[in-house]
Amino acid sequence: MAGLELPQVDVAIAGGGPVGSALALALSASGLSVARIADEVGAADRPIALSHGSRLILERLGAWPPSGGTAIHTIHVSQQGFGRTVMHCSDYGLPALGYVVAYSELVAQLAGRTPVVTGILERWESSDGEINIGLSLAGKAASLRARLLVLADGGFTRGAERVTDYGQRAVVARVSAERAPHGMAWERFTAEGPLALLPFGDSHALVWSVSPPAAEELCQLPEQEFLARLRAAFGGRLGDFLSAGPRSAFPLSLRRAAIRPSARVLAIGNAAQTLHPVAGQGLNLGLRDAWELARMLLEAGKEEIGAPGFLSRYARSRSVDRYAGIGFTDFLVRMFSNSVAPLALARGAGLALLDILPPARHFLARRMIFGARALP
Repeated sequence: MAGLELPQVDVAIAGGGPVGSALALALSASGLSVARIADEVGAADRPIALSHGSRLILERLGAWPPSGGTAIHTIHVSQQGFGRTVMHCSDYGLPALGYVVAYSELVAQLAGRTPVVTGILERWESSDGEINIGLSLAGKAASLRARLLVLADGGFTRGAERVTDYGQRAVVARVSAERAPHGMAWERFTAEGPLALLPFGDSHALVWSVSPPAAEELCQLPEQEFLARLRAAFGGRLGDFLSAGPRSAFPLSLRRAAIRPSARVLAIGNAAQTLHPVAGQGLNLGLRDAWELARMLLEAGKEEIGAPGFLSRYARSRSVDRYAGIGFTDFLVRMFSNSVAPLALARGAGLALLDILPPARHFLARRMIFGARALP
């Protein structure tokens, strides 16, 4: 490849977000050479939900945000009409079920700890024993050789095995209500889609899944009309909603890359699977991807890194957690985003059973916190 040739490395990581940065940080004190490739786009200042399992990973990396975020002690799950269940952190001997932190603070803790090659990944070609990577650095061509290329950059258009359009958009905003959060998160299933309210400081982070026309309307409504619509959908458990910050919306879909990696290339985080935000599983699954891959890289001999056997072992090690996360969120969206009477009755009965059957509720909660395979 023409242009500047950068020093060869063992692992090249494409992506400036939390998942790629967590992988780079996990490898930083090892004998492996690592190049993290990212552009200079600033991190969005938005709230993000992390499970207690993700906190354990970040603490092991020395990257838990200093603010500590806002703890979620209780999760209240309900649907419009009949059916609800409640999960408490005390049931599992944990200080919190999860936390809501500022995405920009999380990225600063992770990305600021390892060096970065500021540029854009353009292409790659595999050959015997290595992969040749083409980059654009400030508009100039460059190349980099590595044993393994890890895609952790979202990868929305790369190798999607299947794309499912849910026909929904998520309306996001910060809202305040008469009653303060007090560590409680709410997941409310409506006919159009799930509505989540997460505690964030003294207000709530709203993620409201609705049809595209409804999302456009909600983003354009005067504030008081928007708050009235929100109360009608959510109910009166928090009293009246008092204020709403800027609103925006983004489309929701399931994007899944092939779990069989290409030669000397594999994907983690959103580059491997992009999930619906219901139950807040996407970033948590991605951090577990990074943690497992780092563990395997640290245990492997250099000649194994990027080899077919290594890639197959990684794919097998992540398949249960990955497919469980994909299946769980997809099931929730399909089962709870409609108003068909028999399904509504069955959903309500299911939520009520979870509430009176602690073992079933604990099984579900622990897998939401730690993934299909609990952390040791």
